Amino acid sequence: MNMRAVFIDMDGTLLKASNNISRRNMEAIYRLIDQGVMVFLATGRHYEVTAPYHKELGLQTPMICLNGASIHDAQTGMATQIKTVRVNEERFHHLTAESQCNVLIHTSTGLYCKETNEEIDYWTQVGQIPPQYIGDLRLATYQDVLKYSVRTGSPSPELSAIFKTEAGVIDWNDGFELVAPDVSKWAAIKSLLDKFRISPSEVAAIGDGPNDIEMLRHAGTGVAMGNASEKVKAAADFITGHHENDGLAEFIERYLIKSYAI
Repeated sequence: MNMRAVFIDMDGTLLKASNNISRRNMEAIYRLIDQGVMVFLATGRHYEVTAPYHKELGLQTPMICLNGASIHDAQTGMATQIKTVRVNEERFHHLTAESQCNVLIHTSTGLYCKETNEEIDYWTQVGQIPPQYIGDLRLATYQDVLKYSVRTGSPSPELSAIFKTEAGVIDWNDGFELVAPDVSKWAAIKSLLDKFRISPSEVAAIGDGPNDIEMLRHAGTGVAMGNASEKVKAAADFITGHHENDGLAEFIERYLIKSYAI
């Protein structure tokens, strides 16, 4: 395969459940970079908890964060593109404030959440920036929302469907996310491909979640992780191993690393 760029999801793809990058995944990425392939991170995470891994890998490419709602410069971390989402706030909080769910609101200036949990504590530890606000979000003052995340603990398509006329909806097993209608990882990827003059046919995208389906479908080579759902796998050209078994490195080593006869 003649690849010029590879876009890699983080959770469930690059990272193990421990939130660590394995030595094998790291070395496979280094070998790609040595071949002149551009390696990008494309994640649902916000910038502050993406940047430390970007730095650990020594990447010099822009970061796609919050499912494509923001793109950040590799050197400065400044957002070079942001796309805000607007929903009926009164209705949103009416539906979520009194229910047994957590709500996370990612804005251009930080995170606002209904309650903290182990994941948010981890984000604070890694990103070194605590949430701007924790509590009743009806009382919070925020603007420039990039992503709403509603964690119900189970699939909630009936609830998420209410917002489909005003936002892009991503349904997960534990809830759903809302972004601007034109936001996706693939939309962000396309803007970077235009910038670097790379054709989609020269791109591989690797991921495991519902927020990866579009990029797996439209990239020249779409790769689903072994831990992905059947719906995600159906969008891919290849299925590799589980993220706990270095499925990312497995694909890179098998299909992308050029071996030279001596």
